[in-house]
Amino acid sequence: MTHTLRDLLDDGRVHVIDGAMGTVLYGRGMFVNVCYDELNIKEPDLIHSVHADYVQSGAEIIETNTFGANPVKLSSFGLEDETGRINAAAVSLARSAANGRALVVGAIGPLGIRIEPFGPTAREEATEFFAQQVKGLTKGGVDGFILETFADIDELQAAYQAVRGLSDLPIIAQMTIGENGNTSYGTSVETIAERLAELGADVVGLNCSVGPAVMLDAIERIARVTDRPLSAQPNAGIPRSVGDRQIYLASPEYMAQYARRMIDAGARFVGGCCGTTPQHIKLIRDHVASLQPRISSAYVSTASPDATAAAALPLAQRSQLGRKLSEGRFVTSVEILPGHGWQPDEMLTQARALEEAGVDAVNLLDSPRAHSRMGVIPAAVIIQREVGVETVIHYTCRDRNMLGMISDLLGAAAAGLRNILIVSGDPPTMGPYPDATAVFDIDSIGLTNVVDRLNHGLDPGGNSIGEPTRYVIGVAANHSAVDLDREIKRYAWKVDAGADFAVTQPVFDAAQLETFIEQTAEWRVPLFAGIWPLVSLRNAEFLANEVPGVFVPDPVIQRMREAQERGHDAAVAEGLQIALEIFEAIRGSVQGVHISAPSGNLEVVVDLLQAMKTINRRVLP
Repeated sequence: MTHTLRDLLDDGRVHVIDGAMGTVLYGRGMFVNVCYDELNIKEPDLIHSVHADYVQSGAEIIETNTFGANPVKLSSFGLEDETGRINAAAVSLARSAANGRALVVGAIGPLGIRIEPFGPTAREEATEFFAQQVKGLTKGGVDGFILETFADIDELQAAYQAVRGLSDLPIIAQMTIGENGNTSYGTSVETIAERLAELGADVVGLNCSVGPAVMLDAIERIARVTDRPLSAQPNAGIPRSVGDRQIYLASPEYMAQYARRMIDAGARFVGGCCGTTPQHIKLIRDHVASLQPRISSAYVSTASPDATAAAALPLAQRSQLGRKLSEGRFVTSVEILPGHGWQPDEMLTQARALEEAGVDAVNLLDSPRAHSRMGVIPAAVIIQREVGVETVIHYTCRDRNMLGMISDLLGAAAAGLRNILIVSGDPPTMGPYPDATAVFDIDSIGLTNVVDRLNHGLDPGGNSIGEPTRYVIGVAANHSAVDLDREIKRYAWKVDAGADFAVTQPVFDAAQLETFIEQTAEWRVPLFAGIWPLVSLRNAEFLANEVPGVFVPDPVIQRMREAQERGHDAAVAEGLQIALEIFEAIRGSVQGVHISAPSGNLEVVVDLLQAMKTINRRVLP
């Protein structure tokens, strides 16, 4: 692990914490009357396996199995004198399971007794109880601390002071609330946020007691009153009694969807609490990976001093597309879909039509909306061999682990493919195989780094691959993102990672694209504007409401509605006119267009290409 918890706090990214320990232990046969903290000594292999499963699922931060390992709670089992030993052993187990792939934070929960003014325990006495636990965790070598599931903010303050008296490592401070958004003491989430920030907590957050829906509301409220990084670890819903057991019913998919909403609300550290399992964390990790760069310690370079990066081939020498980009020429590309089956005839017919229409490149989509199709790499090889037009392969991070990606990319390079557009990929739940699993070893930013390294003759481990690959690297840019600041950060990271060009989402508002261009001027690479000629009102409404990241203004919807009332041909003509207006408005601000063929309708695309040529002849000297 080459980064610290402080690095994660400062990097502006979202990071994944693990889920429940007790839930998994109970599921593996441990009765509730057992001291779960003592299992660090009595059943170390069991605790190690739970930690390892969370790390394998993608957790970047794992908590020690010490939620109740304070001398007060341990005294119920006659183990108060073992406080230091149990906590140090817990850290050792977590570190071994993390194996350099995750950071380890010492988990500290409430004492289980009330402190003044609501109970007989003095605050100084409570601080000393917590200090005994902190000493064991510090001796074990934690990367930081997580104070969690506190209902009394004064008790959390005692725990905080115990940590600060012994360590200056970062502290994640989390309170627990009820369905009404307040603690059991009646403290509001706004007060929680303000008090924890005043205390000096490095991360302010919530965990346990409530499901993701209630916690989302609370996180939205907290985000309005503090600028501290936020954390959210909800339960997997509210438990229901099934027979003699309490069952948490929120599915991994449901938890992952809400994790994404909490990230949108401002959370930077997300995970789970009671009822969550490694499968919940895996899907949460997948959603996080689709939103922003994920730095995985598993792929940190281990290059020896002898491994030397070669100079990448100049852009103009990598492909025809690269040459045109380097010369500043205006470029047109069109998307087509490989077939559902294995016969390439229809795909080849479309490619020939586009080649005759004069496109610079044919873009091949990689299983869009999680529907399986012929692989883009063999499809591109067939098109270039049979038609002769240059291709750009879309390549998603969703379906492949790192090993598979590198194998694909080396094979594609050997087959003569030179242009790649890297995207994270739609989640499998969007497609016809909702039980299919996503991989997301790395996201599109991480893969851009990988391909750039291949272009310098190195694999991700710093080993030489011989002659460097010659990829022209494209990335996606969502100019109409709801959170434009986050999207601009992602865009900057992609350019920094080695992108040679970028492709926007379909543009239906030229002013919106101009705003994006102005705000990203510092990191500009050749930009292709997405163009989507609408063919019906239904097509426009589908894009507006069901395709993430696409913005279709109300006036465009209204124009398509009025045209649709005049019939199908009128709607197609209106969609073509809208596309031409957008093209004419943005033509001078971009270096190319990336045209989508709605429902595979190449006829309208060819008409659009011909009309665009007329406009180009007007504007070119």
